[in-house]
Amino acid sequence: MSGEKDLQQLLKSMKPEHISGDYVFCNVETLESIPLNEIVMLFREKEAITLILKKEIADKLKLEYSVVMSWITLTVHSSLEAVGLTAAFSKALSDKNISCNVVAAFYHDHIFVNKKEVDKALQILNSFSN
Repeated sequence: MSGEKDLQQLLKSMKPEHISGDYVFCNVETLESIPLNEIVMLFREKEAITLILKKEIADKLKLEYSVVMSWITLTVHSSLEAVGLTAAFSKALSDKNISCNVVAAFYHDHIFVNKKEVDKALQILNSFSN
C-alpha cells in the first residue's frame, strides 16, 4: 500500500482529525530517563533529540517546552512520494497566521498547531474538501 499521490484527491479527502490532548515539543540529550512508550515522536538531530510528548508526561519528567500544541492528523493515506500536500495546507494556514509543525509518517501527515488556534486550523483544513 503506497498511498495516494494525486494532490487534488489528497486535498479533497484529507479529513483532518483532532487527536485529544495537549502536546509539547521538548529536547533531551539522552533517552535514558524517558519511557519510550510515552513518546509520540522522536527525531535525533545533531544538537539533541527532539521529542513530542503529551504535556502531562513532559511535566512529570520536568522537561522544558515553550508552547502547548494540538495534534491534527490528516486521515487520508498519503504516499511518501506525494507532491504538494504539505505546501498546500501549510500555505493555507500561514495565510491566516497559523504556525504549523508537520510530521510525515508512513500512513498519514500530522500537524501540530498552537492549542489556541486548533479550531481555526481545523476549519481551514476542512475547507479543502468543500
